[in-house]
Amino acid sequence: MAISLRHAVISSRTFSLLLRTTSIHSRDLSLYASSPNLCNSSASRTVPNSPAIDFIRESRREGGDDAITVEVVDIGPSVKATAVSLMEAAIDSLSRELSKLRTGRASSGMLDHIIVETGGVKMPLSRLAVVSVIDSKTLSVTPYDPDALKELESAIVSSPLGLNPKADGNRLIAPIPPLTKEHMQALCKVVTKSSEDVKQSIRRARQKALDAIKKAGSSYPKDDAKRLEKEVEELTKKFIKSAEDMCKAKEKEITAG
Repeated sequence: MAISLRHAVISSRTFSLLLRTTSIHSRDLSLYASSPNLCNSSASRTVPNSPAIDFIRESRREGGDDAITVEVVDIGPSVKATAVSLMEAAIDSLSRELSKLRTGRASSGMLDHIIVETGGVKMPLSRLAVVSVIDSKTLSVTPYDPDALKELESAIVSSPLGLNPKADGNRLIAPIPPLTKEHMQALCKVVTKSSEDVKQSIRRARQKALDAIKKAGSSYPKDDAKRLEKEVEELTKKFIKSAEDMCKAKEKEITAG
């Protein structure tokens, strides 16, 4: 019985010693992991083939020496190019709309928007005939195909321009009647509406540019963002002024008769 108790005590001491030894080894590993200097010291040579130490050493070599670089993309040129493209498209659309409005003076472009149906196909008048100005009150319309003369005449008469062309050989002669006061007022209202529409299009282009700047967020320097926003505002003012000048010129042309 005494011998058995002695063996039990010895076994217990041996187990405690093993636990302490394991704890020491565990602390050693923690020490190696937390101190990069120990990885290069003579102490580290006691475990040259330790996978854990090799992993720690390689991890520190990969992550510690290389600086993290963040590339900042300059969105300025693309944002401005897109805004300019949209604003120019709005101005072009305004120009086409204003050209459709008849004034008291003859203009070779005043018939461009008229659609002519010939041979079952609808085409712009400008692709079927040459329009020229005979004088300030008279237009000449000469079709490329003389057989399309009747279709051209019908399309012009049906347009809202109030023209009544007459055949003159292989061409049409279209006198431009003077505008009445009521007609002038109605046309000026159309010009005002066109002006407001194009301004809205220009402002939408501005908002789209500002949204793109905002979307870049912290990845785009704050000072650069403010500078770009200012440039977009200047573009907006420039194109709005251009639209206003075009509409004022058209109103002056209409009221001049």
